[in-house]
Amino acid sequence: MGREIEKAALARGHQVLVKLDTPDDWSVQKSLISRADMAIDFSTPDSALNNIRRCFDLNMPVVVGTTGWHENADLVRKWCLDEHQSIFVASNFSIGVNILYSLTEKLSKMADQFEDYEISLEEIHHIHKLDAPSGTAIRLAEIILGGVRRKKNWVNRRQSGPEELEIISGREDEIPGIHTIICESGSDRLILRHEAKGREGFAVGAILAAEWLTGKKGFFEMKDLLHLTV
Repeated sequence: MGREIEKAALARGHQVLVKLDTPDDWSVQKSLISRADMAIDFSTPDSALNNIRRCFDLNMPVVVGTTGWHENADLVRKWCLDEHQSIFVASNFSIGVNILYSLTEKLSKMADQFEDYEISLEEIHHIHKLDAPSGTAIRLAEIILGGVRRKKNWVNRRQSGPEELEIISGREDEIPGIHTIICESGSDRLILRHEAKGREGFAVGAILAAEWLTGKKGFFEMKDLLHLTV
């Protein structure tokens, strides 16, 4: 993703001042970092929170596409609002995926009216992805749980009861990402699916978010950029 983001940034006329791969790079590259207008974080779940904190300490706006750290989202939101910082957070920067979020919200509210329909999630990614389920799958699950009242929590396995929303994760080859919502009754099956063709769409979305964030203060998500309901 780092290489794709660099390519997208350069293609849109931006300059990449520094690339940080280790915690030590923050000290070694301090003079270059201080000249930057924006940071974009696609790192690892273990390092994202510290990276955000470093950006806030420098009063630097940051776009975060790393997933797997969102149990700390409330803390980051508090930092951001209390300190008048700027952050744009997304589990997925794809325009298509964010349209899928809106479609999933509509489907969930309709499925809530018909108990014959069982709803579930599947996600497949490349073998290098560190977190499972994906951040996108978790966001989709949250949307479904908000709409289908008979579902109480999501699980990353086959469901053991009707109150559970199952998410099945697969890691195969170099697949960029496939997310599928399945809504099935005894008589039919309805599927919503997004298949990424590559990482370019995610990278361009992150650069668009960085451009949009410039000059703003607050905690923002893709729904703010795209004027979507979720």
